[in-house]
Amino acid sequence: MAHPPNTRAPEEASATARTSAPAYPAQPPAPRRGGWAEARERLRAAATTEPGRLWIVGTVVALLVVAFGAVTAWEVSDRAAAADDVVSRSQPLSADAASIYRSLADADTAAASGFLAGAQEPHDVRLRYETDIATASRLLVKAAANTTGSSGSAQSIAQLNEQLPVYNGLIEQARANNRQGFPVGGAYLRYANEKMTSDLLPAAHTLYAAETGRLYEDYDQAETWPYAALAVGVIALGGLFWAQRRTYLRTNRVFNHGLLAASAASAVVLLWLVAAHAVAADDLSTSRSHGQESLKVLNDARINSLQARANENLTLVARGAVLTADGKDDKYDAMYKAEMTDLVAQLGSAGKLADDSSGRTPVEDARTSVTEWQQRHGKAHDTDTSGDYDGALKQVIGESGSTGQSFDRVDAALEKAIGHEQSEFTRAASDGKGALTGLPLGAAVLAVLGAAAAGVGVSRRLAEYR
Repeated sequence: MAHPPNTRAPEEASATARTSAPAYPAQPPAPRRGGWAEARERLRAAATTEPGRLWIVGTVVALLVVAFGAVTAWEVSDRAAAADDVVSRSQPLSADAASIYRSLADADTAAASGFLAGAQEPHDVRLRYETDIATASRLLVKAAANTTGSSGSAQSIAQLNEQLPVYNGLIEQARANNRQGFPVGGAYLRYANEKMTSDLLPAAHTLYAAETGRLYEDYDQAETWPYAALAVGVIALGGLFWAQRRTYLRTNRVFNHGLLAASAASAVVLLWLVAAHAVAADDLSTSRSHGQESLKVLNDARINSLQARANENLTLVARGAVLTADGKDDKYDAMYKAEMTDLVAQLGSAGKLADDSSGRTPVEDARTSVTEWQQRHGKAHDTDTSGDYDGALKQVIGESGSTGQSFDRVDAALEKAIGHEQSEFTRAASDGKGALTGLPLGAAVLAVLGAAAAGVGVSRRLAEYR
């Protein structure tokens, strides 16, 4: 018997095949991209369109202008702080250190002069000694308050504070014995002078050198050109020029007011920076060469004159009891001659450094008085050598025609010269400091305005594509 063909067989077979076929997993989801990668992708996409490229250009030039203002404000603030330190901190400390040195040397000179005057020490000489000791003590306190505990200056100050009472005690012992006519008073005075020359004055010189070194470090920092700010400024102006040229080539518009304003603000900051720093550096250099350098030479000259005077007095106090290392000459007279030689050389240098008649005149007066002093000292030395001690004493500390009068004229002339050079320093250094005033704030404000102007200029171009 014939059967009809089974028409459902292929469909059932197909369904069976689909059911029995192995199941394959679906495609895995694409990995999520990081935020930075997506940002780069969007930036890359934006860079392919003119609005996107324009936005990137505007952002870059605005950042350059802001960076220029920030770097300028930072570097100029650093230079201005160093210039302020020169005027208000390091130079006054250096001057105080020189005053400590001078006061100690002058105290030693006054002590020897008072001793030579005899049992009744003149009141003005005693007052001078006490004023010098009080001045040195006061300035040491001030220096200690402005010095870190680990610095070399602090060690010198500690040594001075420790040795100054010892020296003062020796001077009082010398005075007490001298009033009673005991010869041991001269020994106390010589020991006090040795303490001064071997301990106190070297420590004072170390302090002076350290504070002067700090002053020159501040000078170097204040005078260094702000190269980073200049470089960023040139780059910012170059970027602004390129952006305006690009805008001109694509739109045929000569000016973009926003970018032009940003360029003007950046140019003003750059010119202001160059001019202000050039003026400041020139004024500070003038204060260094015609102020501080002259002060240093004059202070050294004055200290040498004081030490020479002290040794001249001690020559009569010791009466040949203290000789040089070779045993041939009087120690104090030899030291006097060496210090006078240095004094003459220093006055010659001071005369060359003086830049006007007000500075040269007192230096010339000092040189004339030094020549007179040397001539009178030679006569006093010959008188003492011939055995006339009282005559030599009168020629050294007498009221008329003495070496003491010549020394007083030298000291007064040097004090006048130092006062003039100090005023020259203060004027020039203050002018240098003032040249930088306002530049950090002005640069920051102009940079913000310039960046805003660049943003406005670019945004107006972007608005044309909407």
